[in-house]
Amino acid sequence: MSQKQMKEAFVSNHNGTSVLEITQGLCLPVLCILCRGLLIILSQHLWSSHTRRTRFFIDFVFLIVPMVTTLTILSSFVYLEHLTVIIFGAGLFYQIYCRRTCYARMPVQKILEKFLKISLESEYIPAISCFRVINSAFTAVAILAVDFPLFPRRLAKTELYGTGAMDFGVGGFVFGTAMVCPEIRRKCIEGSRFDHFTKSLYSVWPLVFLGVGRLIVIKSIGYQEHLTEYGVHWNFFFTLIVVKLVTSLLLIFFPPNKSWIVAIGITVLYQLALDLTPLKKLILYGTDGSGTRVGLLNANREGIMSTLGYVAIHMAGVQTGSYVLKKRSHIKDWIKVAYCILLLAISLFVSLYIVQVNVEAASRRMANLAFCIWIVASSLILLSSLLLGDIILSFAKFLIQGALVPCSWKLIQSPATNKKHSESLVSEAERKKPSLCLITAINRNQLIFFLLSNITTGLINLLVDTLHSSTLWAFFVLNLYMFTNCLIIYMLHLQDKTIKFW
Repeated sequence: MSQKQMKEAFVSNHNGTSVLEITQGLCLPVLCILCRGLLIILSQHLWSSHTRRTRFFIDFVFLIVPMVTTLTILSSFVYLEHLTVIIFGAGLFYQIYCRRTCYARMPVQKILEKFLKISLESEYIPAISCFRVINSAFTAVAILAVDFPLFPRRLAKTELYGTGAMDFGVGGFVFGTAMVCPEIRRKCIEGSRFDHFTKSLYSVWPLVFLGVGRLIVIKSIGYQEHLTEYGVHWNFFFTLIVVKLVTSLLLIFFPPNKSWIVAIGITVLYQLALDLTPLKKLILYGTDGSGTRVGLLNANREGIMSTLGYVAIHMAGVQTGSYVLKKRSHIKDWIKVAYCILLLAISLFVSLYIVQVNVEAASRRMANLAFCIWIVASSLILLSSLLLGDIILSFAKFLIQGALVPCSWKLIQSPATNKKHSESLVSEAERKKPSLCLITAINRNQLIFFLLSNITTGLINLLVDTLHSSTLWAFFVLNLYMFTNCLIIYMLHLQDKTIKFW
């Protein structure tokens, strides 16, 4: 076998892992982000504000390094990682509570009563930004790590049926993008819905450029490919193009808050087509039943047909975004939101079990009903966990006067409470202070981060013999790769640069 064939075989024919293990892996970054915020609050109180280098180092250590270790050397010790991070976070929170500068002599119950009267101010929902960044960072780590032996094969993309950690990456990306789609954010902008669709047509040209560019580069240099992922010519950029155009057209006729109807309708009808028509046979074995790749449809059948599932996932994300992005101000309202999303996620996991037992197991290759339910349920678990983490972090900020944590809610005291303390919650310095935050930086230039990660992954694969790399060397390369990508995006953010050509 050639080197190319060996690498293709190395990332193929995997069956995935349990839904529980993937969910545990998704929740770890939430705990790390919470610990990062608590550490920033405590260190500001004990010492002083951080420099740019210090803040980047803290963000990298708490966001990126745990993700690399979870997907590689500590993949079999997820429970131990959770326990360690929880103990560390509890210790930080205890120190903050003991050193609180607000309501120092007040019992816990009274403090909580006052906290529930607090209002929030934020230009965006921090949980959504963190959701998108976690998914982007996870994808960036996984696309390179999968080429090294230290990456567990059970976490790689599945071949036919199953749930792999990398399978969540593409679905989570679609869901996260949908939550902040223009149809939600621009619903008050003047102009007809057809005008918005015209703008959507124009906005996909960078994806066309990237998709075609990737296709040309991959074919010209003979880079390894996993054919059953999307097909011969198709890639994820083309999936994003189709999803963007189809969902923009659907949202002309369906308001965002009714997107759940479209999502359910598409997944159910698609699953019925898979079960009652030759569609499943076409996707798996081609038009002649022998796995042919002759003709455009046969060559790219997985990528073309799976877009139906991703359209449904996108519409579910639109529904979620239209609910979460409603204007709310009080902490107690956001507690209710987190509770409702968590309850819905649990219900979907129950539905997933029923569907996998009685209908069909989850399949990334077909993006069938079970796959769509799994992606949406996992996304909602991650989102609700982030919202709960934001609420805990807001309480910690409430205890320390003048605490500043980037990519978190700003607190506003209600008029009925102490006005003097109100002024300290959102100071003028906080409003004008530049955000020294890796999370904000990645969220700001998410597509560039994704593109940069793909380019550097390709370069490393061309320069390094990934198949025969030792564990220590592979771990070093992965951390250096993520450090370089994050540093470039962080520097762009510090220079106030948003790379956008559309």
